[in-house]
Amino acid sequence: MKLRPLHDRLLIRPLDAEEKTAGGIIIPDTAKEKPMEGEIVAAGSGTKGDDGKVTPLDVKKGDRVLYGKWSGTEVKVDGEDLLIVRESDVMGIIE
Repeated sequence: MKLRPLHDRLLIRPLDAEEKTAGGIIIPDTAKEKPMEGEIVAAGSGTKGDDGKVTPLDVKKGDRVLYGKWSGTEVKVDGEDLLIVRESDVMGIIE
């Protein structure tokens, strides 16, 4: 991996959306919703406060997270589609 996010940003690998509905209907690529679940590939060091202290992030590499549907910026790193989001766009950690 040749990309390290800065400050409170996270690099997320979106998990694939469902290929079929519960009833067995296959969903074409054009009708699929954007995934809202992913795995953190890399994380920044944290946010810097006004006093200069760095507050570490609540998430870490390897965590599965739920993020906003239209959050972040899509990037391609080493041929893989990833997403850069701020920690504030993460709604929760999936345990």
